[in-house]
Amino acid sequence: MTVTPYLSFNGNCEEAFEFYAKVLGAKIIMMGRYKDMPPQPGQPALPKDFEEKVMHARLQIGDQWLMASDCPPHMPFPGMHGVSIALGFDQASDADRVFAALSAGGNVHMPIAETFWAERFGMFTDKFGTSWMINGAEKHPNP
Repeated sequence: MTVTPYLSFNGNCEEAFEFYAKVLGAKIIMMGRYKDMPPQPGQPALPKDFEEKVMHARLQIGDQWLMASDCPPHMPFPGMHGVSIALGFDQASDADRVFAALSAGGNVHMPIAETFWAERFGMFTDKFGTSWMINGAEKHPNP
């Protein structure tokens, strides 16, 4: 079994995933468009200006996945609430670098700093509305 976070965006999924791929050294495996989706019985037709939006995207980060899409017009975007994407790094310097890059233009809730469980930890919401928690060089005390 795997657990894969699935994010919803308000029309900027492609921009967000291109940014995440660049910062995380990840690879976009799929970027499916609404225009390529077969007609859905019982669903309203999509506006022409929405056809290029992302119906499904998949980002490969090492051996992990992050998936997402743009919310279709008949399912308005409620914003992202109640969940964070947590990233862990072996090196504090990697945590610092990714924190700085992903949090740029966003809202930092807890600046990255040493904690009792890690050399680095910080929390923020990025410029796309995704909440992140960054851990670097976790401390593992003996029991």
